[in-house]
Amino acid sequence: MWLIYALISAISAAFVTIFAKIGLQKVDSTLATIIRAAIMALFLVVIGFISKKIDSTSISNLGSKDWIYIALSGIAGATSWLFYFLALKLGSPSKVAAIDRTSIVFIVLISFFFLQESLHLKNFFGLGFLVIGALLMIA
Repeated sequence: MWLIYALISAISAAFVTIFAKIGLQKVDSTLATIIRAAIMALFLVVIGFISKKIDSTSISNLGSKDWIYIALSGIAGATSWLFYFLALKLGSPSKVAAIDRTSIVFIVLISFFFLQESLHLKNFFGLGFLVIGALLMIA
C-alpha cells in the first residue's frame, strides 16, 4: 500500500510544480509560498476534523520530543518550499524538480548517520544514478 501512496504523492508533487510555475508568473515567490502554506494548513485541518484525527486526546499524547521534531520538520519543510518556489520562479520546472529530487541522496546519507540505516553497494550505485540523472536533466 505504501507504494500506491508514494505514487499519489509523486503525482501530486508534479502538479504542485506545474501549478506553481503558472501561478508564479506575476507573484513574488515568498508571497506565493505563504498563500500555499495557508491553503494547505486550512485543507489539512479540514481533513483532520473529517477523519477525526484532531482531538484533545491525540494532541495531549504528544510528548515534548514529538513537538520538537515535528516543529523542526515544519521549519525544514517551509525552508524547502521557500527556496523551491524561488528557484521555480527563476528556472525551468523540470530542472528545478530534478535538482529538488536529489533530496533523496541527502535523505539516505542523513538516515545513515542519524538513524543508523544500513547502506550497501547497490545503494551507492542508485544514488550515483540519481545524481547523474539530475545532472543530465539540467544540462
